[in-house]
Order: sequence, then structure tokens, then C-alpha cells
Amino acid sequence: MRAVVQRIDGAGVVVDGETVGEVTGEGLCALVGVGHDDTPEQAAKLARKLWGLRILNDERSCSETGAPLLVVSQFTLLGDARKGRRPTWQAAAPGEVAEPLVDEVCEQLRRLGAKVETGRFGAHMRLSLTNDGPFTVLLEV
Repeated sequence: MRAVVQRIDGAGVVVDGETVGEVTGEGLCALVGVGHDDTPEQAAKLARKLWGLRILNDERSCSETGAPLLVVSQFTLLGDARKGRRPTWQAAAPGEVAEPLVDEVCEQLRRLGAKVETGRFGAHMRLSLTNDGPFTVLLEV
């Protein structure tokens, strides 16, 4: 699993004109990509990493501040553009594999005590956010 994580000061996801997920104030936005061989154990590990990642103000984590997370599935994170001009998506797991694992990340975060908002799997989403810093990290588990 791969995640691009941004420290944010607000973010939202809109699908067909409807806001489906929204975070106000300080928090994290995690764009999550799932590969063919990823497992529920990796989803749980990613959730723990997101919950404890100390990239908020004053080097604190969501677990310390109660800051919310916006988790959005994004298969394009596993794109490969090393050859030619058109990326390939072969490393990305199909929806029937990826969706339950992204859901598992969210469920594990909630079990840890996190407030989690999400996008809508497989939909054309419009994501807007204010990157605070800017601060962006890449996680792979």
C-alpha cells in the first residue's frame, strides 16, 4: 500500500456536486493506493502509521490532537510512467481488491479513535485542500 499524506488546514471531496467528505481545520489528507498483493494487515499498519505520524503543528500526531483525517482512494498512485509518455496502471489492484482494503484502513483508524472522512470509491471526485506548510510525505507499507 502506498499513501501520499498531506498536513492540511481543511479539505473536501465533491462527487456530482455533493460534498461526500469534509475536514475543517488542522488534520491529514491521505491519498491511498492499493497493489495486487496488499493485505488487511498492511491496511492496519498503514492506519496505525497515519494515526501516529507526527507531522502536525508542533510535531504532534492525530492521536495526540484528535485531528481528523480525510482518506481518499487513488489507484493512480501505483501508476508507472518510467517508459513513454503514458502511465500504466498494472500495479494497481482492481476495485474488488482495493475497495475493501481502503475501507479497512478507515475502519482501523476509527477503532483507534480517529474521526475519518472519505471520498467515494470509483467515483470521479473533486478534491480541494489547503496544504499547511506545504507538508507532504509518502508512506509505503
